[in-house]
Amino acid sequence: MTNIPKNAPGQEWNASGYAQNANFVPKLGSEVVKLLAPQPGERILDLGCGDGALTERLVQLGADAIGVDASEEMVNAARERVLPHGLLMATNSPFDHEFDAVFSNAALHWMLDPQAVLAGVKRALKPGGRFVAEFGGHGNVAAICTALIAALQFRGISARGRHPWYFPTPQEYGRMLETVGFKVDSIELIPRPTPHLPA
Repeated sequence: MTNIPKNAPGQEWNASGYAQNANFVPKLGSEVVKLLAPQPGERILDLGCGDGALTERLVQLGADAIGVDASEEMVNAARERVLPHGLLMATNSPFDHEFDAVFSNAALHWMLDPQAVLAGVKRALKPGGRFVAEFGGHGNVAAICTALIAALQFRGISARGRHPWYFPTPQEYGRMLETVGFKVDSIELIPRPTPHLPA
């Protein structure tokens, strides 16, 4: 969908470490599932499915859910969780008007070509399909980014192109959605501190 090669740099994840240290992510994502309001029998693409925790929830709600993720290790973890109920694939799966909805939680900020991602989402949706997503927005981890850039510059290393995230403003993202043909019903930036993660 986004032409991210398997396990691209920055896309390698430790599934057991993620389950242990980032288990708050699917909990926070449960509100996004409510917003999606999946209906029994709907075909839903979970873009950036991670370990499949929310893909599993979509299946439990009666959806025919398919998860995709750039990390082969995360897809394997998701397969173990959801395989009896849904099909999971890794990456680069172009879909043509196959889904009633595309869902994404805590993943889009890792995809650095948002225009291509949104074009892929639009292509994957059936006419009238919906796109419901949550991801880091403008100002997210700003202090960390500033410190990393300063540390690189101090060492004479260019920080250009080294930012691993995409954090748009709602206005930026709304314009991009409209550019690829979406009608935006709702978009907002909700400040939400990330819980403390172990070192």
